[in-house]
Amino acid sequence: MAYEPPTHTVERSLRATTGAKVIAGVDEVGRGAWAGPVTVCAAVTGLRRPPDGLTDSKLITPKRRTPLAAELESWVTAHALGHASHEEIDAMGMTAALRLAAVRALEALPVRPDAVILDGKHDYLGAPWRVRTVIKGDRSCVAVAAASVIAKVRRDKMMAELGVDHADFDFAANAGYPSPVHQAALAERGPTPYHRLTWAYLDALPQWRHLKKVRGWADESVPEIEGQLGFDF
Repeated sequence: MAYEPPTHTVERSLRATTGAKVIAGVDEVGRGAWAGPVTVCAAVTGLRRPPDGLTDSKLITPKRRTPLAAELESWVTAHALGHASHEEIDAMGMTAALRLAAVRALEALPVRPDAVILDGKHDYLGAPWRVRTVIKGDRSCVAVAAASVIAKVRRDKMMAELGVDHADFDFAANAGYPSPVHQAALAERGPTPYHRLTWAYLDALPQWRHLKKVRGWADESVPEIEGQLGFDF
């Protein structure tokens, strides 16, 4: 199925309406996995024409995605990755972990962005970052699409490396997401050292339920960050 290629429409709008010059596209991968970190990439692309075939990483075959990520890493003006570990996810919840990983990525860029385009409808960054959320931004915005591909390939590689000593879980193929092979290994062997232990999947595994951890506070108690932006887009 053919998809419309991403454009610089949002970037141009931000430049025109806010005066922003350096704009970073931000996307995450690993939010729904049962094991491993959540990874965020921040990418700055300017307004140049992107490589052919760029779109949401989930719409690109693994065979094409890996060389495209390598091409993008050379093509983008700048990019950086941030991770929040499975321990940090367990300790603070996914919303706060996403913010932690995103801030790590943004602060690792060589130049601080004037504005951020964040994939999705929920602003998990908040002040002091100036954020425009875009639903399906990884499909429609060049910088976000580039970030999505780089983040996906980097995290997949990381999960394959973590899975070397846990071959039954097949992390190289499922990247910590609950594939049938992953679920079967989990039921038989229990969680690896890389599993998120506050997650509900353990409720369905009576023999391993005793390993489940409880956070001191839930995602819902994270201070509200939406509505704390420095200006309206």
